[in-house]
Amino acid sequence: MSGPAIGSRRSAEVATAGPLAGGRVSAPANVLTGVLFAVYLVLLTWLVVWKLHVPYIGDASVREIKLIPFVRTAGAGSNAPFEVIANVAVFIPFGVYLGLVVPSWRWWKAIFLIAGTSLAMELAQYVLAVGKTDVTDVIANTAGGLAGLGLISVARAALRSRTALVMSLVLGVGTALVVLACAVFATAPPLQSPPGSPQGVRIQLRAP
Repeated sequence: MSGPAIGSRRSAEVATAGPLAGGRVSAPANVLTGVLFAVYLVLLTWLVVWKLHVPYIGDASVREIKLIPFVRTAGAGSNAPFEVIANVAVFIPFGVYLGLVVPSWRWWKAIFLIAGTSLAMELAQYVLAVGKTDVTDVIANTAGGLAGLGLISVARAALRSRTALVMSLVLGVGTALVVLACAVFATAPPLQSPPGSPQGVRIQLRAP
């Protein structure tokens, strides 16, 4: 009697698990991944919204929206290839973290969250008048998150039950290096104030 019941439970688990699901994740790995994800989100917000400047609210004249992706428009130039690649790269860990934190999610749900997060950050730049709100960034960020989801799927196929632990360690080392780099950047002497910001903050990384 116990055999069919176990088999039924396993079938139900497989049926309800999303394509991101992998092996069982230990509690320490869950905690480590959650902490790293939180640190990553803070750094990502600082990078995308304020470009590693001291957080500020800018002048309304700085607000700019670019609704046509990639190409030059009447009010804005075309997007530089390096900028597009950077916007893809910074969101790759987002997809990896989602694959670790919520492995039962469906692909469409994870992509919706990635795109929504990117859109929220772009809108925050407009509301705070701290940069250009660009549809290209949302597209590139979403592509990066999707690449991260694909990367965690490949890692699960290769590492199986060790995926969460190995990937958490890799992400931990990467996050530590990024935090160190940001600390060095933030404590270095200020070079130039971005338009509409208080004096003495960091120089912008992205050209207007």
